[in-house]
Amino acid sequence: MSKANPIEIQKCLSGVDYPAGRDDLVRAAEVNGADDRTLDLLRNLPDREYEGPSGVNKEIAKE
Repeated sequence: MSKANPIEIQKCLSGVDYPAGRDDLVRAAEVNGADDRTLDLLRNLPDREYEGPSGVNKEIAKE
């Protein structure tokens, strides 16, 4: 799967209160109109609490 732009991912996660779990991130992205690729990336994150946007981007970069 191609890498998503970290800036675009953070736009899709606008309004998330951290720490946040994977399901919280996916819900926020859905509400903010994320594309299917971004939603797939978020759904495939490990199910844990993320302390902030940099943690989300770091985990996605590992994919």
